This record gives sequence, structure tokens and C-alpha cells, in this order.
Amino acid sequence: MLELEAITYHPASSEKAILAGLNLQLQLGEPALVAGRSGSGKSSLLDLIAGLASPDAGEIRWEGRATTARQRRWLCGLVFQFPERHFLGLSVAQELRIGHRRLPSEKIEAVLAQVGLAGISLQQAPEQLSGGQQRRLALAVQLLRDPPILLLDEPTAGLDWSVRHNLLELLVPLSRERLLLVVTHEPEAFEGLSQHQWHLEHGRCLRLTDSSPIHA
Repeated sequence: MLELEAITYHPASSEKAILAGLNLQLQLGEPALVAGRSGSGKSSLLDLIAGLASPDAGEIRWEGRATTARQRRWLCGLVFQFPERHFLGLSVAQELRIGHRRLPSEKIEAVLAQVGLAGISLQQAPEQLSGGQQRRLALAVQLLRDPPILLLDEPTAGLDWSVRHNLLELLVPLSRERLLLVVTHEPEAFEGLSQHQWHLEHGRCLRLTDSSPIHA
């Protein structure tokens, strides 16, 4: 279980706290969705969970134990909004191998198949991929690390509806063996993904009515 208790986050660049007394509990194997308008603090929430920032007050616990930012960086895989802007490799193969001294070809093939990119050319430049393929590649990069916590920041941003549906179908099996949290400003695009949904407003998460999950 991932627990955020009484989290306050007030970066120096903000006039007021972005998150104020936020509480949130997330379970392994149960995909979760946090919705909120642009500027509500969704990305800041993910930054805190992923260890890219530290709260000014409150505690973030994993399996009942308090965590440091460094520990959370190891626990979490974060796929940024528009992840294609963060690609560093000159080819798909280079992108996948960044941070790995030794990476067997079999593992690369397995992860690419897991995200629906089986058979893709590893010599192709990431920027030559379609928008949907780029999102899948970003997922593959994180899955190679095998993090127990997977965080997705606006994963459907800029994609057409057909690609969004395909991405949604991909997320269901990915959530079975890990903790999956999606943040979005358009929760209707994820209808049926999760029974566990919150609305982020005024720095706090408000629990929404449960919805029926997709089964795949």
C-alpha cells in the first residue's frame, strides 16, 4: 500500500501551497485515477510520489514504512506528460538501453510485446514513431526497470480517440501486478479503468463514486 498522509507542498515559485493536507491511500493491483483541472497540482502530486520533490509537511509511506525521496525514485516509474519530449536515445534501442549496463535482447523483446510494440524496428528514431507508439515506448522504458509503482501523467494528452482506447486497454493488464496511478484533466477518457477515483481540488483529494472497471 502507498499512503500519503497530511501532505503539504508549497514550492517557492508558488504564492500558496499547491497541496494542503492531502491524504491518499492506494493499493497494489488496483488501478487508481486522480482527476483535476490544469494547475490543480496533479503533476506536483506525481513528482512527490516519484521522489522528484519532497513535501513540506506530511509523510509518504510504502508498505507501512516512511520513505525518503531517494527511496521513492527507486520504487516509482514515472511517464511524463508528452514523454516524447524527454527521449534521449537516437534510436529505439538506445532509448531502451539508457541506464542499463546489460540488457538482454530477450527482455527488450518481451517488454515491447507487453506494450504492443512487438516487431518494431529498434534502429528507428523515437521521433519517427506515431504519437501512440511514442507513449508505448515511454511505458516500455519504465517497465524495463520493473517498478512496483507506475505513475502516468496525462497519458492520453494529444492522442486521438482510437489511440486513447488502445492505450486504455493496455493499462488494464499492466495494473495487475503493480500499483498504477493515472492523473488526468479528462477522466471521461478513462471511464471503466478504475473503481478508485479521486478529484484533486484546493490541494486535497476528494473520493469520487466508484465505477465499474474494465476486465481484460
